[in-house]
Amino acid sequence: MSAITLREWLSIATRQLADVSASPRLDAELLLAAALNRPRSHLHAWPERMLEPEPAARCNAGLHRRRTGEPTAYILGRREFWSLELEVTPDTLIPRPETEWLVELALERLPMHRPVTVADLGTGSGAIALALALERPQARIVATDQSAAALIVARRNAQRLNSPRLEFRQGDWCAPLAGEQFDLIVANPPYIAATDAHWQTGALRFEPATALIAGQEGLDALRVIIAAAPDHLKPGGWLLLEHGYDQGEAVPALLRERGFIEVSDHVDAAGLSRSSCGCWPDSARLNRHQRGG
Repeated sequence: MSAITLREWLSIATRQLADVSASPRLDAELLLAAALNRPRSHLHAWPERMLEPEPAARCNAGLHRRRTGEPTAYILGRREFWSLELEVTPDTLIPRPETEWLVELALERLPMHRPVTVADLGTGSGAIALALALERPQARIVATDQSAAALIVARRNAQRLNSPRLEFRQGDWCAPLAGEQFDLIVANPPYIAATDAHWQTGALRFEPATALIAGQEGLDALRVIIAAAPDHLKPGGWLLLEHGYDQGEAVPALLRERGFIEVSDHVDAAGLSRSSCGCWPDSARLNRHQRGG
C-alpha cells in the first residue's frame, strides 16, 4: 500500500478481511492500533493522519497473517477475558466470551468473604483461574495443565496480574491434585469430536488440537474428569464443565451416573447449551435428594 491515511487503511483492510472474519472492521482496527501502539480511540480521533512507513509495515504484515485465517489474538499475542488482558500463544486456546458464563456459574457457588479452594483443570492461558482470583481474592486456586508451554504462558499472566494465591501444576486433569479436596472444580476441556471437520478449517486450525479434540464423540476428556473429580471434591463441592452445544444431554447424564446431584445444564446468550454443573453430595444434600427435595 502507498502512503495513505488511517481511515483509508482501515477501509482497505476491512474489505480484504470481509471473507475471512466475522468482524472485519474490528480486526482491522485492532491490527492498526497495535501497530501504532495506540488505543483504538486514537483511530477515530485522528482518521486523517498519515500512516508512517514503519507502523504501515507492521500492520500490513498483521493483515497478511489475518487474511490467511490466523486468529487476531495470536497475531497480537493477547486477548481480553473477563476485563483482563491475557497473553495468548499458539500453545494456548484462545479464551472465548462464552467461557465467561462458566466463570459466572462458579462465582454463584463461591462465597465472597471466606477462604475457599478451587481447581481449574486444563487452565491454558489461565483465563478462568485468573478471573476467579480477581473476583474471589480469598480463594486458593490450583490450576493444572498437561502442557508445560501453556503453563509458562499462564504463569506470566498471573505474575503480570499479581495473582499470588494461584498455584500452577503440570499434569493431566486431576492427576496433579492427588491427596487434596476442593470446594469447586472447574474445567473447559476439549469437547470437539475427531470426526467433526470444522476443527480443521478456519481459525480453529491454528489452535492446539489437544485443547480441542476429545475422541470420536468429543466426550473423552469430560468422561475422565467426571470419573476422577469426586476423589478431589469436598462433600457438597461442585464440578462445573464447559461442553459442546450438542452435549447438553450427554454431560448431565454422565454426571448423574457418577453420583452427582443437583445436576443442571446452562445455555449461553445465544440459547445454546454450553455448560453443566453437579454437586458431590454431603449427607444432608443426599438425604434431601433421596426424599425428592
